[in-house]
Amino acid sequence: MAIQSSRIRTLKDAPEGREARYVLYWMQSAQRAEFNPALEYAIEEANHRGLPVLVGFGLTEAYPEASARHYAFMLQGLADVARALAARGVGFVIRKGEPDKVALDLSRQAALVVCDAGYLRLQRQWRRNLAEAMDRRLVRVEGDVVVPILQVSNKHEYAARTIRPKIHKLWEDYLAPLRRREARHSMADPPASEIDLSDVASAVAALDIDHGLAPVRRFRGGEVEARRRLQAFIDSGLARYGDERGKPETEAVSYLSPYLHYGQISPVEIALAVRDAQGPDSETRRVYLEELIVRRELAINHAWWTPADYDSYEGLPDWARLTLEAHEGDPRPHLYTAAQLEAGDTHDPYWNAAQREMVATGYMHNRLRMYWGKKILQWSASPRSAFDTILRLNNRYLLDGRDANSYTNVGWIFGLHDRPWPTQPVYGTVRSMGPNTFKSFDAEAYLDQVDRLAAAEQD
Repeated sequence: MAIQSSRIRTLKDAPEGREARYVLYWMQSAQRAEFNPALEYAIEEANHRGLPVLVGFGLTEAYPEASARHYAFMLQGLADVARALAARGVGFVIRKGEPDKVALDLSRQAALVVCDAGYLRLQRQWRRNLAEAMDRRLVRVEGDVVVPILQVSNKHEYAARTIRPKIHKLWEDYLAPLRRREARHSMADPPASEIDLSDVASAVAALDIDHGLAPVRRFRGGEVEARRRLQAFIDSGLARYGDERGKPETEAVSYLSPYLHYGQISPVEIALAVRDAQGPDSETRRVYLEELIVRRELAINHAWWTPADYDSYEGLPDWARLTLEAHEGDPRPHLYTAAQLEAGDTHDPYWNAAQREMVATGYMHNRLRMYWGKKILQWSASPRSAFDTILRLNNRYLLDGRDANSYTNVGWIFGLHDRPWPTQPVYGTVRSMGPNTFKSFDAEAYLDQVDRLAAAEQD
């Protein structure tokens, strides 16, 4: 099937490079070699010109809050990319440096440059920088959402209920397989890479990054592992998802959020697999697609339309900040420092277990993320300090942190995409969560689960 024209946007219109050696795909957010419309578009364009394709990736050692945990997962994925591209006759090069500057250097021998879409502030700035500095045509192909964001809405959406009908109206047009193109001209001599992806552990160890947070064993990066997890979910989790998704101990969720964060699997590929799965009823599939498409793309809408504030306290709704600040002087049932919270040193064994799971394995079940964040809000001296603590822990420890979805999850704790509720101490009219959370699942089984997961990281 042809790539939908609404996924394609020219960021800079300029003459094609003379005596070009290749078409360049600057890979940044869509870190995969399959079901990637930006790559397939680059192959099409290269075939038209009788040229090979070069995929270039710029690895910055200065990405905010990144650590060995994040870089190991990402480089495991890029190793998959390099192997898969080689099998398709597509060149691949990875270099150290700011991604836009690496792309600019590689563009000098390109007929044109293709890039994928990024929704965060820094990702968007990289694309602007490249468009301004480059003398080649630059085309962006949006493949990390089901429905391209500007097709859905031209404004910041208030809640899921406002964006849902807009997405539902369009999504069938975009839930379509992506035809794999054949690269008719292989690249025999790609530029030399600066990082050896055949030994990811050594590559990570050599980087000038934060090594205080080690890689995890629970999750291995890459599209091969992402598809294995997707198939496992289809086989054993999806049928239970509708009833058990809120029960962390049942493991009825897909665990694909880290892979979506790094673009190691396409949301369209996941949606098609879920939609076409045999066995689960239509309501179960609907519930999962609501989370994958509507909720995730609501978060991307939030990041896109509030680029200055999606990760700040000032980006919260006015009503939420007003009520939280009106109740800032309320007595707290418990008061913990940021250091105590990071150490999981509170009176609440279930909260401590959720914190331990995140620190040890880079993941926390979404049900517990909500409780975890609501309790930090209740146990902190002020709503602003609570926001800062939650954001810092989210970004440091979670493999899917520093993502539009996780930034929006943080905002939801403080009222984003929600409505006022009856007034309570500390929270005001922002939604609270309490002990009833643990009546919906086997909390003791969850404690045992975290013990096992944390022990496995130490073996």
